[in-house]
Amino acid sequence: MPESRRPESRIDSGRPVDGAGVGGVAASGDRTRLPGAYWVWLGGTALSLVGVQAMAFAMAWAAAGQGARFAALVPTAIVLPRVLLLVVGGAVADRFGAWPVLLVSDAAMIVVTVALAVAVWSPLDPRLPLLLAALAIGTVDAFQLPSSGSMPRRLVPPEALARALSARQLAGQFALFAGPPLGGLMLGLAGLAGAALSNTATALVMLAVLLAVRPAVGSSPAAGRVSLPPVSAALDGLRVAWSVPVLRAALLVTAVAAGFLLPVGTLLVPLLARQRDWSPSATGAVVAAMALGTAAVAVVVLLRGASRRPGVLAAVGLLVAAGGVAGLGAGHAQLPAVLAGVVVGVGSGCFATHVGPLVLAATPLTHLARVQAVLVLVQSLPLLVTTNALGLVVEVAHVAVVLHGCAGVLAATGLAALVVPALHRSRTEAAPQLPVARTSD
Repeated sequence: MPESRRPESRIDSGRPVDGAGVGGVAASGDRTRLPGAYWVWLGGTALSLVGVQAMAFAMAWAAAGQGARFAALVPTAIVLPRVLLLVVGGAVADRFGAWPVLLVSDAAMIVVTVALAVAVWSPLDPRLPLLLAALAIGTVDAFQLPSSGSMPRRLVPPEALARALSARQLAGQFALFAGPPLGGLMLGLAGLAGAALSNTATALVMLAVLLAVRPAVGSSPAAGRVSLPPVSAALDGLRVAWSVPVLRAALLVTAVAAGFLLPVGTLLVPLLARQRDWSPSATGAVVAAMALGTAAVAVVVLLRGASRRPGVLAAVGLLVAAGGVAGLGAGHAQLPAVLAGVVVGVGSGCFATHVGPLVLAATPLTHLARVQAVLVLVQSLPLLVTTNALGLVVEVAHVAVVLHGCAGVLAATGLAALVVPALHRSRTEAAPQLPVARTSD
């Protein structure tokens, strides 16, 4: 689409860019300019994510100090309500619009972080505030994540989708790079309460951004209103995800990868640091190295565009990540661990920057938030199981043994993904076969 004819983009104006299909995903080398509204939203999102990651690291460190079982219980408390409410959150966003859902979610997160700061300053047992805050964060995530995940498709022209998603990935990895060291610094200066309040500050900025870029009065809240009954509308995202072959294959691989890759940074690295007597700042450096590796991949995709066969590159990414995870468990020094973290990040980034655009571009416009809810769901359900299982195993085995086990599963999944026919298709061959709703001007 020529730039002069590109539709105007607003934060959830209610109209995804007309005709945004898989075939419109940016080819390698595409230089289509991203709309200004997208950069404003992405800038606020990136800053907010820094605060989220700082508090997440602080919560993980505080939980690890209470033992491996409790360290696994805290992320479980986040994942459980997220799993239970995700399909509802996706249906709400498709019905009422992503912008109002993001606005309410951000306001709710401000309340949660302030309450956590007040609670940890009190003489209460810190375990109860940690668990309650984790439950509240998971509930907010169930509504915020589908809306946030659908925003690139809603805001940018089809030929710029791959670059938009790469920019979003880069913003997220910047947050992962900057957040853990900030969380470690805040732990040393003001404890968990300080990390929570830093998240409050960034959430306030994001709230101001959302208010500043609010959609025009009278704009339609969603791309085709959901006309099904509430329960059927919520479950319809599952039907769509299973009906499109590319979505089905990509989501299955993502589920296995999430169960054995996501716990590495959130659970296993803090526990490994406790066993090896690393400081909070050294531990944060390892987690930040993972984000640095992922960010490097996102920069390459942002500048050069995504591969025309993203499924193959995603499988290769899992194999690279497996090597890095094995490296984390192989040595005891901090420098090799940081280098292994970079390798994990490169593999994870290669997987995420290719699977994410493939899933989003293959989704019918009428189901954007609901399929994004399914994407988060297939990551959260395995994470719910493996986080607790790995936490129990660490109580009877060294963390290095668990890391090598995760590496084996990731390698096997990557090899299996290489032979799945649906993941060998190019982006244009992966177009959804379901009807796509188009909006009229």
